[in-house]
Amino acid sequence: MAESITAGELESWLGDGGELALLDVREEGVFGRGHLLFAVCVPLSRMELRIRDLVPRLATRIALCDGGGTDGLAETAASRLARFGYTDVRILDGGTTGWARAGFELFSGVNVPSKAFGEFVEHEYGTASISAADLRQSMESGEKLVVLDSRPMAEYRRMNIPTGIDVPGAELVLRIHDIAPDPDTLIVVNCAGRTRSILGAQSLGNAGIANRIVALRNGTMGWHLAGYDLERGATRRAPEVSADGLALARAAAAKVAVRFGVRTIDHATLAAWRAESDRRSLFVLDVRGPDEYAAGHLPGSIPAPGGQLVQATDRYVATLGARLVLVDDTGVAATMTASWLVQMGWRDVAVLDGGVTGGPPRPALESGPFVPEVIDPDGAVQRFPVDEAAKLIRGGGAVVVDFATSLEYRAGHIPGAWFAVRSRLKDCLAKLPDAPLIVMTSPDGVLATYAAADARALCEAPVKVIAGGTDGWRRAGFALSEGFENMASENDDLFYRAYDYTENIEDRMREYLSWETGLLEQIARDGTARFRRFPA
Repeated sequence: MAESITAGELESWLGDGGELALLDVREEGVFGRGHLLFAVCVPLSRMELRIRDLVPRLATRIALCDGGGTDGLAETAASRLARFGYTDVRILDGGTTGWARAGFELFSGVNVPSKAFGEFVEHEYGTASISAADLRQSMESGEKLVVLDSRPMAEYRRMNIPTGIDVPGAELVLRIHDIAPDPDTLIVVNCAGRTRSILGAQSLGNAGIANRIVALRNGTMGWHLAGYDLERGATRRAPEVSADGLALARAAAAKVAVRFGVRTIDHATLAAWRAESDRRSLFVLDVRGPDEYAAGHLPGSIPAPGGQLVQATDRYVATLGARLVLVDDTGVAATMTASWLVQMGWRDVAVLDGGVTGGPPRPALESGPFVPEVIDPDGAVQRFPVDEAAKLIRGGGAVVVDFATSLEYRAGHIPGAWFAVRSRLKDCLAKLPDAPLIVMTSPDGVLATYAAADARALCEAPVKVIAGGTDGWRRAGFALSEGFENMASENDDLFYRAYDYTENIEDRMREYLSWETGLLEQIARDGTARFRRFPA
């Protein structure tokens, strides 16, 4: 049984400068209703898939949190972490309920430290913005301008401002000299809402770009709420960086590094830090895009595209006080990203000199997409070939249980499958119709394998897993159903964004934007953020 920690003790831990992983083990949708500011959501149902990458050092000081109810999520998580080899785990007394009862602040939403930081930046630096109506008028009047969408391509393609070009946030300074060489060109930076718009525009300002630079107020949401059409399926990208553009970008980034105290280390220092990773947590974060990462990256590095890393730091790093080493191929994106992390309060951030192309000594690069480090399930699980599973399911000889996220389930699932959340497996199994066999699936079959191992102690019926999961079912040419048809669990496994809803979307947008602008006052009340304002 893990030891407990009081709210007061945890509050002191948050300010003592030591390494700390504050993990909330509830489902993301529940977490989003109220949590501690620096808590990282690591749902018990998916812990094996994420914990090694988020908390790589087994001796890290860990505080676990749940809602403080009777479901015992934190206790189960503590036992599981002990089995995985983690040695310093405590449980917050009373969970979020106990934290609030002690007079401390709870926050709704997700990625809150990053979202609050965006509001802090706008307030402290006076980041200029433009309304959707004024931008539309500038477009119609023929003013010379460029609209730069600071999101990854996948988000950009979903919807974008007309004429907008996709330039992920960390690459803005790298590419701006080729995109807008004329200083009379108005530069407008947007994202879906506020954070990446603000940080992108301010990045260009910090880099000394001479143009008038503004963030599109409230991003694509603001554009949509103003009644203007969005493009969908666009693929416009920034041009390749020229030699002159790269030289100018590097000079600008060098000035940013001086202003914000961005540290640079060589490959020998990184090797030494790796050798110390059993005593000090280390994250090597490749801030380039996923295609560049897949083409060649340092062994042990994690893909964390710079703009995404700043706007959702808790999705990549769960250990406060860890060493963060940022890597790219030019030094520009890494430096700009590091400058923001320093301002967010990360004390030990460094840029790797030469990145993936520098050295010596530089290890040989690896290629291919990122493969998370997962923990093997307990015991062997029997897998079912897709064709055999389909024949049995169609004949009524089995009931299918799907452990996809609720949005994945809604988008496409095996006909008749029941949606379930692994951390609620006992209750979910009780809701299933009687069948001689339970067949479990998830998008790639991995999470279903863990659930099947859990189910051995919870039900008498035999349990099998579809080989290759629902993706394998799809590849075999079998049909999928859509929507929420068989729900063995509430769909609160995820915190839905405005665009994830199918109705009242505009109201959801307004709620989100109001929440985001209110964060500045809330972090002031909380007092645990260490955001830093640097003089010009």
